[in-house]
Amino acid sequence: MAEQKIDVAYVAELARLELTDEEKAVFQPQLENIVKYVEKISQVDVSGVEPMMHGRKLVNAMREDVVKPSMDREEALANAPARTGDEFLLPKIVEGAES
Repeated sequence: MAEQKIDVAYVAELARLELTDEEKAVFQPQLENIVKYVEKISQVDVSGVEPMMHGRKLVNAMREDVVKPSMDREEALANAPARTGDEFLLPKIVEGAES
């Protein structure tokens, strides 16, 4: 594949970045190396590889849902600093919120 010259100033403009001349001089060879690496990777034969989102198989480590008795409502509310009926009473934290 023919070597392509990538203009870092043009790429920076597309990304809406303002680079100094010194930064352009630093980033130009880095960008060229990245493009060379991508070209090298594109030569790998992946015809037998199925497309995937991750390099490794993901497995959910989930347990079975088991119905268990929950805490009694009065027990849960016993240590509440304030309550209204069967609910926790929380301080208003958003300006303009209704009580």
